[in-house]
Amino acid sequence: MNTLTAQPAASTSRYTILDRQAFQIKALLGRWETLLAMLFVIAFVTNSALLPNFLDLRNLADSTFSFSEKALIALPMALLIICREIDISVAGTLALASVAMGMAHAHGMPPEALIVVALLTGTLCGSLNGVLVTRFALPSIVVTIGTLSLFRGLSSVALGDQAYTGYPELMSEWGQGYFFDLIPRAFVVLLVFAALFALLLHTTSWGRRIFAIGNNPVAARFSGISVDRYRLMLFMLTGAMAGLAAWLLTGRIGSTRPNIAMGWELEIITMVILGGVRIEGGAGTIGGVLLAVLTLGIVTYGLSLANIPGIIMTIVVGVLLLVTIALPRLLRGRKTAK
Repeated sequence: MNTLTAQPAASTSRYTILDRQAFQIKALLGRWETLLAMLFVIAFVTNSALLPNFLDLRNLADSTFSFSEKALIALPMALLIICREIDISVAGTLALASVAMGMAHAHGMPPEALIVVALLTGTLCGSLNGVLVTRFALPSIVVTIGTLSLFRGLSSVALGDQAYTGYPELMSEWGQGYFFDLIPRAFVVLLVFAALFALLLHTTSWGRRIFAIGNNPVAARFSGISVDRYRLMLFMLTGAMAGLAAWLLTGRIGSTRPNIAMGWELEIITMVILGGVRIEGGAGTIGGVLLAVLTLGIVTYGLSLANIPGIIMTIVVGVLLLVTIALPRLLRGRKTAK
């Protein structure tokens, strides 16, 4: 009886498939986050050399008040843009949440309940945006431009020429307060939520589905992902974070006025796009957004110490937004030409 002995097959493959891509300095330097980090260092060093009070720890800490609330809204905005959507109404949502808190406080609601009012108001505003986009297939940019006017208009009608003031101490403690008498509480809240959003987007299946929707919504839907449900949840999350920002901002300034957070939409979107989130969707990182927030914060802080008018910062933000949208397209076009 003949028996066959299995011989080990010779390795004839010409290629080696690695579990992960090998580390390359060139690839690291080509990352948008690396360029942002370099820009941050350049801005920091330049301001340190030119402005004598720039390195004062108290001043540096206090400078975070100027962007913490905006950055809280930029975190969910990044997820929305990755998902090929956008919410222009976030500042209007913030204003309406602040008005709702003022009305609740005026009618005797306890201080601890005001944050719940803000979160619920923001979530309802986000739900309206999400339903209009997902159920009626309307473009999110058109819907949220409309709801921006709606929310801001409702706030103005509710307030008239008045203002809500006299908010409880609990709100001022979080809006204006510090940890260890140095680190602003709002900035710590921002860092905690940035870590949570980074874990959500980059380490979970939920985050992978957001990227899949952003890269190809049709393919994502055929693969079993409930695209509309994810979009609706992201709009609701963005509204809720705008409500949280309203609670912190109202506590910091101590009042609610019709023009609260006016024009914040442009700055928030600039933070996201400057952070490397692709406007076409499907790509971006929370780390990049946080770096963009810190870079813009350092630039703003330096300009204010140099007594440069605020309108100059508006021009800088507009230029940065144009450059960060146009530059990746120009670079991709050059690579294609080669």
